[in-house]
Amino acid sequence: MNNVEKLLKALGEKKNLQPDFWTKEHLYKSGNKKWIANITPSEVLNRTVKDALNSLMTLNEDGNFYNNFPQKISTPNYGDNWGRFANYIEINNRAIAEMNGNTCKNGLLSTIKLLPAIPPSAKSWANCIILSQIFPNIYGDGYNKGIFEENSIYGIKLNHKYSENIISKEIEEKIKANEQLKAFNDLAHFHGIKTGFRTVISADQIKVDDSIAFNWNNKKHEELFIEEHVKLLNTGFEAIFIDSAKHIGGYDMQNYAGVGELPKYEQMQYILHEIRKRSKKTTISFAGEKSTEDFNRYEGLGLTTGTAFVEPDSYDTVKYWSIKFKYNRNYAPGIEVSNDNDTGGRTYEARLNRINSVLFGYEYPSDKLPSFMQMEDIFPLRYDTNTHHLMMTNPSYSTNGTPKSHFENLFAKEDGKAYNAKVGELFTYALNL
Repeated sequence: MNNVEKLLKALGEKKNLQPDFWTKEHLYKSGNKKWIANITPSEVLNRTVKDALNSLMTLNEDGNFYNNFPQKISTPNYGDNWGRFANYIEINNRAIAEMNGNTCKNGLLSTIKLLPAIPPSAKSWANCIILSQIFPNIYGDGYNKGIFEENSIYGIKLNHKYSENIISKEIEEKIKANEQLKAFNDLAHFHGIKTGFRTVISADQIKVDDSIAFNWNNKKHEELFIEEHVKLLNTGFEAIFIDSAKHIGGYDMQNYAGVGELPKYEQMQYILHEIRKRSKKTTISFAGEKSTEDFNRYEGLGLTTGTAFVEPDSYDTVKYWSIKFKYNRNYAPGIEVSNDNDTGGRTYEARLNRINSVLFGYEYPSDKLPSFMQMEDIFPLRYDTNTHHLMMTNPSYSTNGTPKSHFENLFAKEDGKAYNAKVGELFTYALNL
């Protein structure tokens, strides 16, 4: 029994799959690449995990329908340097967790439900989901809080299992946390998507066990950091987005917004080397927040890409930098449609223009620059919240205490659906390149 079948059994579902006609009605297609669009997220989040599996099987790239989930799934193969060209799409899996009363749970199951609505990878480059949360957050993990009450996703605990916001505790006796993560990764890979997760490196934003302050000068803490990340990579993840990476080694500290000491430059070189070595993966992509101004510095650190260097509103600028970096196949600066600090206010037209730039700003698809998007760039949020607010707080938008109401009220509705259709059209042109 593979991990996907184990997940179905734990949820009380049978393992046999069947074609999903709702998916066919919302299908977008680019060559043999298929996904669903022209939707609001609640349409998929209010479905079951079994519905999501039927949907993913219906969207199967090879056109065959398998009555049972395949026993062995491989990650989409774009070579060892795939991360140099990828589109990274961060999904706030805590925000789409089930808000049931004051509890927050099953964020990974919600992300599985959302998978059919994420465009798969193109012929020439990969799309990669970055999950905002895996590790427990320091305060209030497993609960939602008031709309302005801090519950930051940027503070994590190591050596404390995984977040109760994300892992389904109710079925953990039947399918362990690492098996749940493996099932998610197998499903994402089946849909043609790479996967990764966000991590933090600011010492005062990390606790060991429940309350011990993290210290980069403590070799045991350094070792714990390495091993915790290797464990996650061994469940199928291949990318790590590193918050505050620009400032590693004390660089440009006047603009540092994190809290606490950062690893030294040589220390981080060692950490990234050890993560690659111990995971035995040659395909790992390390993406660093704003690590783009001193290209040699960040490539030498072991990073694959960084954010916020190339002007995203100008197609010509994106194309210029794509040409400039076409011969560097190991590292390139990235383009942001938006980032985790986005406070909203950008028009749909401006977002679509940025997506157009990142998907088409090059002479040849093989020279594409990496890019970074947030969940909001594909599925617009309701008017009175934004990406950064949902990283710093964990409110429920349910009007009656149910998950269904939260899903329906978290996102924009008819205008969001129309925008999602336009995003789908852009990807339709891009994925066959």
